[in-house]
Amino acid sequence: MIKNNLSHVVCFGEVLWDIFPTGSRAGGAPFNVAYNLFKMGIDTRMLSRIGNDELGHRLLNQIQDWGITTASIQVDAEKATGTVIADFDEHGEASYDIVEEVAWDYIQPLPEHKELIQNSEAFVFGSLITRNEVSRNTLLELLEHSKFRVFDVNFRPPFIDFEFIKKLLHKADLVKMNKAELRTILEYLGEEYIDEDTSIRHLQAYFNLNEIVLTKGSKGARYFVGGTVYNFSAVQIEIADTVGSGDSFLAGFLSKRIQGRSPEEIMKQATSLGAFITSKSGACPDYTYEEFKAFREKNSCKTS
Repeated sequence: MIKNNLSHVVCFGEVLWDIFPTGSRAGGAPFNVAYNLFKMGIDTRMLSRIGNDELGHRLLNQIQDWGITTASIQVDAEKATGTVIADFDEHGEASYDIVEEVAWDYIQPLPEHKELIQNSEAFVFGSLITRNEVSRNTLLELLEHSKFRVFDVNFRPPFIDFEFIKKLLHKADLVKMNKAELRTILEYLGEEYIDEDTSIRHLQAYFNLNEIVLTKGSKGARYFVGGTVYNFSAVQIEIADTVGSGDSFLAGFLSKRIQGRSPEEIMKQATSLGAFITSKSGACPDYTYEEFKAFREKNSCKTS
């Protein structure tokens, strides 16, 4: 795998164990992004917090075994390592029971974070990390040091504080959301959903957002940049499960976006990686960049 040491991406938020009927896997939306960015050859830093317990030690060992730095993962002496109880329906769609009052709810700002984020090419965060005031305040402080703020909406009811979501949308440079999240945001704003284009244009104007990515699962994805929109169809694959599919899409997107590639190349990478991970079990499956590259070239995406 080619390693790019000239720049890095910081992913902020939850790192935890997803507990499935078949066993436990390292996860958390921002960590899933970090893992797949790393697989794309991007130097990635995960900024999170775990407990000083058996689950935390196992998690650190797992991440280190993958070759990802754990230097920015804090250890909490009191709070437990985060866990999520996951289950699937007959269509492979996951549902989650996210345990509260765990270590990643209490991420602390540290002096070295300022330089870490100032020197990053992107700072990735989601909405779940804001459910606790401690990590929420840390996020607000860190956002002030970032030159490219990437908000992966990733709603997880009941942990949605829309007044704070509005604040994050105002601060973001790029936002990724799915169709359901788009409708939810419009509803909170008191706006009626008309169609995708009208809705996204409204959000761009309301929040002064230049870039919005709308993911639509099997119906593809759309990338709105200023007044231009790029439409991409989905890669047709046999679904193993949908855990982390949006996270891997974002990782693929950012791996090309931070390199200044064309929208077509950015979205081809994003759509391909999202499909590749969906064809495998779990959000962080073992694979090489060469395996993904072969998949991408075999399943080229369509654009319009």
